[in-house]
Amino acid sequence: MSKRVIGLLLVFFLIASCNGKVPGADARKIPPNAKDRIRQNIEQGKGFTLMGSNKKNIGDFDFASSNELWRASLDTLDFMPLALANYSGGIIVTDWYSDGSSDDESVKISVRFLTNEIRADALAVKVFYKKCSMQNNCKVSDRSSDLANELTKKILTKAAFYEKENKIKKKNPKYKNEALRTDQ
Repeated sequence: MSKRVIGLLLVFFLIASCNGKVPGADARKIPPNAKDRIRQNIEQGKGFTLMGSNKKNIGDFDFASSNELWRASLDTLDFMPLALANYSGGIIVTDWYSDGSSDDESVKISVRFLTNEIRADALAVKVFYKKCSMQNNCKVSDRSSDLANELTKKILTKAAFYEKENKIKKKNPKYKNEALRTDQ
């Protein structure tokens, strides 16, 4: 019996606390267009973040065109057809490539991004060779030592150059206009 009385009192207090107005329920104050609602909410400071998602983590990547490592990797591997270029996943994989000198040998390269920072351990480059015999028996081997080190060095050099160029552009807005004039 006491549980029923407590339950009824709880329901009574909940109903009594409602004044009939639900916050934000006035349709005259809410714009019908979604973009206008978003702009209004941002202006009012409404919104939320999950576990501090506005902080920059090491695993987060910038937009592709502003990431010097990504651009340098694509520029370095531009002679090879790409099988996969997943910016959000941080990986580039080329298709099997042969320069035409040997029909039975081809190479495949994968570049995995470990960080956005331009440093020696920012990339994991793997080079795979495929050698096929006349009976289409193919043997794939991982030979990542020399060529992978050379590719990593070339990508990091280009990325450092791109980063330096971006810093100059940010400091001097006229640099962009001058660069455009010299290209024409």
